[in-house]
Amino acid sequence: MNKAYNYLIVGAGLFGATIAYRLKQVGKTCLVIDKRNHTGGNVYCENVGGIHVHKYGAHIFHTNDDEVWRFVSSLVEFNRYTNSPVANYHGKLYNLPFNMNTFYQMWGVTTPSQAQAKIEEQKKEAVEALWRDGVNEPRNLEEQALVLIGRDIYERLIKGYTEKQWGRKCTELPAFIIRRLPVRLTFDNNYFNAKYQGIPYGGYNRLVEKLLEGVEVRTGVDFNADRSSLADLADKIVYTGALDEYFDYRYGKLEYRTVRFETEDLAVTNYQGNAVVNYTDAETPYTRIIEHKHFDMFGPQVDQVGHTVISREYSSEWKAGMEPYYPVNDERNNNLYAKYAELAKGENNVIFGGRLAEYKYYDMDQIILRALNTEL
Repeated sequence: MNKAYNYLIVGAGLFGATIAYRLKQVGKTCLVIDKRNHTGGNVYCENVGGIHVHKYGAHIFHTNDDEVWRFVSSLVEFNRYTNSPVANYHGKLYNLPFNMNTFYQMWGVTTPSQAQAKIEEQKKEAVEALWRDGVNEPRNLEEQALVLIGRDIYERLIKGYTEKQWGRKCTELPAFIIRRLPVRLTFDNNYFNAKYQGIPYGGYNRLVEKLLEGVEVRTGVDFNADRSSLADLADKIVYTGALDEYFDYRYGKLEYRTVRFETEDLAVTNYQGNAVVNYTDAETPYTRIIEHKHFDMFGPQVDQVGHTVISREYSSEWKAGMEPYYPVNDERNNNLYAKYAELAKGENNVIFGGRLAEYKYYDMDQIILRALNTEL
């Protein structure tokens, strides 16, 4: 018996939408469903008085991949936004990533050689402290950060922010989380330093709309709540939801970190002068404040819109009913995921892909490349 569609795509985020675009190009019929009331997944934007608010947190497109950039820029035009976050530690501001501006603000040094000498001095202290303990390799994130960058930057710009983000002491977090830290001996605040960088004019909704143009989409539909009837609609399924949920949590639940947003519409034209300000002290309960208009308004444009929208971000442990954001890729969860991944191999007519289905954090360019290269 012929089914209504060649493919059922579960999830209208970037992975699912890119797959749908590919299928449409080769004449396949597909139905895209999403349990939220909108498409776009976590890149969805709301228009609040002319400001494109990143509803699920800041998303800045950046890539060094020519193929990915050609693909997305063939669909929509991107603006010139460059991510240059600022750190606020007890009211004092520091540029990120760690560069000559940061080192001047931290120590008053003005040349690369002075900055390098200060960093090496502090790194040496950290390495000698490990030796005194009879340890050759860092045992946790704190020790790893200290041997990479030294105590001053760790204490002011890493420790408090990281502990809020993960809900655990840095001494309890594995060292691999922070194996590398970007250190630049130039006055360069470009965080990603990618070949291509920007945000679609009009927000990410335009990109997703282009990907899904001509494709049937149904929102407010929960695949896992009505799996039997929905699965019968198509020959194959592309599943982008949580892998443990697909298998009814047979081996237990995978863990995530989630983010809560406290959003305000303020009657000022410019609240903090930058899109992203991280609060790196332990006392401030939120990790950062996003001022959304700075993602696509520059110079005089900022004052032409007579209000602004900010979002304070609070990181917490994920619980059922919350949005799962960041996989907790520690040994326990990775082993649990491997068991579910083994089950997934037995689902012959299902393609699993995306951040939740693969229990892996992806940047946007990575998820699009993954979708472009997935065998269908």
